[in-house]
Amino acid sequence: MPRVSMASESPQPEAQAQVAPPSAATIALGILTAGLVTVLVGFSSSYPIVVQAGASMGLSASQLATMTAALSLGMGLTCLLPSVWLKIPVVIAWSTPGAALLVVSLQGVPLPQAIGAFIVCGVLLTIAGASGLFERFMSRIPLSLASALLAGVLLRFGIEAFGSLRTAAQIVGPMLAAYLVARRSAPRLSVPITLAVGLAAFWILPGAAPPAEIARLGDTGASLQPLAWPPQFSLPVLLGVTVPLFLVTMASQNLPGVAVLRAAGYERAPVSKLLTIVGLATLLLAPFGVFALNLAAITAALCMGPDAHPDPARRWLAAAMAGVFYLTVAAFAGPIAAWFASLPRELVVAIAGVALLPTIGRSMHAALLDESQRDPALVTLLTTASGLTLAGIGSAFWGVVFGVITMLVWQPRRA
Repeated sequence: MPRVSMASESPQPEAQAQVAPPSAATIALGILTAGLVTVLVGFSSSYPIVVQAGASMGLSASQLATMTAALSLGMGLTCLLPSVWLKIPVVIAWSTPGAALLVVSLQGVPLPQAIGAFIVCGVLLTIAGASGLFERFMSRIPLSLASALLAGVLLRFGIEAFGSLRTAAQIVGPMLAAYLVARRSAPRLSVPITLAVGLAAFWILPGAAPPAEIARLGDTGASLQPLAWPPQFSLPVLLGVTVPLFLVTMASQNLPGVAVLRAAGYERAPVSKLLTIVGLATLLLAPFGVFALNLAAITAALCMGPDAHPDPARRWLAAAMAGVFYLTVAAFAGPIAAWFASLPRELVVAIAGVALLPTIGRSMHAALLDESQRDPALVTLLTTASGLTLAGIGSAFWGVVFGVITMLVWQPRRA
């Protein structure tokens, strides 16, 4: 007779001493914190790159606020609505490597031509989703490689969380200590406690601006008006900006974004439908400065772990809450963006690292569990974690390529 049946007939002391299920308040706090940390990490980790891209476009302060509001509106709606509709955690982000590409490629490009390039990129993203080609490609990648890809993407956050002690020990030290204690005594509250300790440590530092002062920075809002209309379409700009922006977004962002969904157990997520939604959102908001939206990877993982919700079927609530926070940022783009930008990078890296530790552990375990797939998975993991960039394409793409090549080479030997 299975052990679980015996336990039900004659309960043992260990079964009686099981940990009580989390309360509704604890679950609600976990959802709220996961959504907040998702926006915090997504904004603070790469918003300065978006600011630099805006400078390359020659945007004024009010135009940058409009671009920030449009990006936040796009991410908020595409997080909230699909998550509620599909009942799976859907997290959308702007294309960080795409923004880095724009910093260089938009130098000297007239703003109407830049807007035209964003519109065409939205068209290409929509076609990639509606055609189903990308989803068919991803369905052929083994789960072990998808898990290795996820582990490689997230590994640097875990490493940097501890490495940031070198430059901000007065902030990160109390955060790691708080996480260690909270993980032992209140595991479901460990991330919000760590975040609160980090913010408190930052605000008591000499010279740190209090929240009230930061809130007065920037505009109180941004009017959504096209940055340039009508758009202009230039073949050199389309070839030099749109095509690289589309390729780097698909290879470096959407590919690991799909891997995160699969590795988290959402294998049946309608990838083509999600990519179509993201492409249409990019297309509609391109006149306001939205260059490329995509499936998130790192921030998505924050909404797909047990800290977001103990029930995987209810973790979509954390992604929906992230959408609500993004919409809040859109409503108060100026001061909120200033607040996010004021936080030290070490604080953001540390809270992301500790929040992702369980996901990193599960991903590495799933990647290396199957001995027949261990070598390809290791190649994928190490290549992705290396930060390799070839032909302007990031390490996530090359991790899959090298992992698949390794798998194909080893296939006859396994057979």
